[in-house]
Amino acid sequence: MRISPMQGTYLEHLTWAEAERSLYKFPVVLLPVGARLKEHGLHLPLNNDWLLAEYFTRRVLDEFPALALPTIQYGYYPAFTEYPGSIHIARETFQATVSDICRSLAKHGGKRFYVLNTGISTNWALEPARLALADETITMEYTDLRTMLDDVVETIREQEAGTHADEIETSIMLFIHPEVVQMERARRDIDLRRRSGGLTRDKDAETGVYSPTGVWGDPTLATAEKGEIVVDAVVSRIVAFLHEFADDDYQPTDARKEYL
Repeated sequence: MRISPMQGTYLEHLTWAEAERSLYKFPVVLLPVGARLKEHGLHLPLNNDWLLAEYFTRRVLDEFPALALPTIQYGYYPAFTEYPGSIHIARETFQATVSDICRSLAKHGGKRFYVLNTGISTNWALEPARLALADETITMEYTDLRTMLDDVVETIREQEAGTHADEIETSIMLFIHPEVVQMERARRDIDLRRRSGGLTRDKDAETGVYSPTGVWGDPTLATAEKGEIVVDAVVSRIVAFLHEFADDDYQPTDARKEYL
């Protein structure tokens, strides 16, 4: 069976002269963001989000002519600081990093930048970065997983609540990287008390969501079949957006005030 070549390519594989041509040629620069060190319960590895970002990047490049950058491995993840191995950097630091990457390539021809974002808290740094770059006539957009998949997830979700290392995220990993999932260690962990703050290992804490495992949800309900549904939706919707984004008539989205 003939395997079709990727429509996009990876910037790091090029020489600087090839990069110069490519930055003018490709309509979108793809910047993946995925934590390589962030807790994901007792059953998923710390590099869970990095694996997601790498996988989604390859799938997108198969279907869309983007120029992909190396995945940013560290970011703004304040909810997981109590769990050893998790790395969190300040919002301003992450915002500046993304902005400076876009600025660096824009001056050499990069037209539009799309942050393939696998996190949630990162939105609070990406939105102000997007607005600041727009003031410099640099166009950037990013993945918002909070809203992208609501309709899809509702058709398959069985857990009563959850957003982290839960039924959905574990299902995705069972589909794309089953070898890293230790389902025998998966535990339901749902603190239904509504309190501000991130996850906490302290059951007596006055703030935060108590989670001795680092999970918020029920990963025991995960299946690879559910994961395939979610993954295919993510890829198809990102690719569909990138086609719109690459159009010369594209108009930037309104400010997402919930992240400001």
